[in-house]
Amino acid sequence: MGPNGSTMLEPLRQGLPPIDPATVSNSASCALPPRYEAVRGARKFTSQTLDNWNLADRFDDVALVVSELVTNALRHALPKESAGTDAGFEEGLNPPVRLHLMRWASRLVCAVRDPSKESPEAREGAEDFAAESGRGLFLVESFSDSWGWHPLAGTLQGKVVWALFRLGPE
Repeated sequence: MGPNGSTMLEPLRQGLPPIDPATVSNSASCALPPRYEAVRGARKFTSQTLDNWNLADRFDDVALVVSELVTNALRHALPKESAGTDAGFEEGLNPPVRLHLMRWASRLVCAVRDPSKESPEAREGAEDFAAESGRGLFLVESFSDSWGWHPLAGTLQGKVVWALFRLGPE
């Protein structure tokens, strides 16, 4: 089946703000195909997950951030020949992009794994720094309480980009 979530998220935990991973109360993840329709699937998965966790009121902000992180992964992290197609990826076998949602008592983290080791930074001056694509990380920073990224460890290639949302007192 491939690496389980806890192994894969070790580097994510190291890069997160001080939250004890043992206290995570809920987590869910889904594999996303290397096609741009995956953004719609990620939003639907986020909606269902937040509904299940009684966090539907946070959907707008979280879904916007999820959309940007998934779009960035599809646009910048996949090999050019595979973006927009299923070329080179067998269904279910180490999917190139994966969305994780994790909930603590007063925190929600969304994390997107992708196969690139490139830093997720705004590409100023690059050809693709159009008004639409260039504002993605600015939106992530604006709508989440904090965000960051961490390279994956061990046999896993790529990185995890995460965004954290405070849920307020419970």
